[in-house]
This record gives sequence, C-alpha cells and structure tokens, in this order.
Amino acid sequence: MDRSELPVKSKTGIVVIASSTGGPGALLKVLPELPADFPYPVVIVQHMWVGFTSHFAKALGEKCALPVVEAEYGARVVPGHIYIAPAGKHLRIRHIPAAHIMELTNDPQRNGVRPSADYLFESLVQTNFDHVIAVVLTGMGCDGTEGIVTLSKHKKVTVIAQDEETSVVDGMPGSVRKAIPDCRVLPIEEIGEDIKAEIRKLMEG
Repeated sequence: MDRSELPVKSKTGIVVIASSTGGPGALLKVLPELPADFPYPVVIVQHMWVGFTSHFAKALGEKCALPVVEAEYGARVVPGHIYIAPAGKHLRIRHIPAAHIMELTNDPQRNGVRPSADYLFESLVQTNFDHVIAVVLTGMGCDGTEGIVTLSKHKKVTVIAQDEETSVVDGMPGSVRKAIPDCRVLPIEEIGEDIKAEIRKLMEG
C-alpha cells in the first residue's frame, strides 16, 4: 500500500479486536492488511491457553508490517503497534498525562474468560481516545458485546462484526449483530480494508 493512502498523523483513536475460536486464522487475514504507517494502536483480545499468546504475537509479527508484541504492564500504548492481551490476564488501558498505558490484572473472569474483551472495552470509557473502532471476529460466547454497548454510551464507536458465513463460530459476532443492529457486517476478507477506509474518513472529517 502506498504511504500516501493513510494520513501520517491521527486524531486520538484506537482499534480493539476481539476474537476466540477461529480467531488466529481470522487475525492473519486482517492484520497484514494494515500498512507500516497505520496511525492508530491496535489492541487484541484473543482467547488462548496460557503461554500461547507470546508465541502467537511473534508468529503474527512475521506476517505484519506493524510490530506485534504481547501487552506488558505499564507499557505505553503507541500508534502503529499491535498489542495482544496475554492469556490468563485481563488487559485494561488507563489514561495518564500525555499518554495511555496498559495494565494487567487478575480480576475474576468475565463470561468464563480472562482476558475479556468486555473488560478492555469498558476500560476505554475513562481514556482520552476520541474514537474507537471495535471489531469482533469469530468466537464462542458473547465476549465483547456488553463492553461495546457500554463504551458506545460514552465514546464515538465504529463497530465491525464478522459475518456468519466466514466465521468459524458465530457466537461473538452474532451477539454483536443482535445487540447493535447498525454495526457493519463484513466477510473476514474485507475487514482490514474497511478499518483503513474508516480511519481515512474520520481523519478527513
């Protein structure tokens, strides 16, 4: 992709992606679409066994133009980086003067999972981001829906849900589509491009 297609600077925004069963394959179709000058940070909750997220981050980083790392306590959230919540820990984002940092907790599971996308989305209520692109991909259960609904009451949120046809399991995206009827519903192959198009539109507006 030509570097001129996306602005170099951005308004304060973040992309958050939630996925579970089938998620690693889905993420490998979305994240390599993001160019090296992508102006937002990308934070991912992928339900995995403890110990696997660091290996997945490394493997994903080999396919992406953006650096991919496992989230660390106290690390700053930097535009143009991809962060994966470590298995077995909740991830939340906190606003401090002139920055956002990541915090990891052992708080109880939400809907039977830790990390929980609901937990992450809800933490964004108190942040300084002007806009959130919330993406829910294939997965069992309903993680992500409650958090997005709560966040939407406080922030500008663009919601993208993977369609049923390309989802390995339609639980998570199906729950979002039911709770948020005006969300964008897309096949996995189109989600990366739609994220870029949404950012271009927002930054031009």
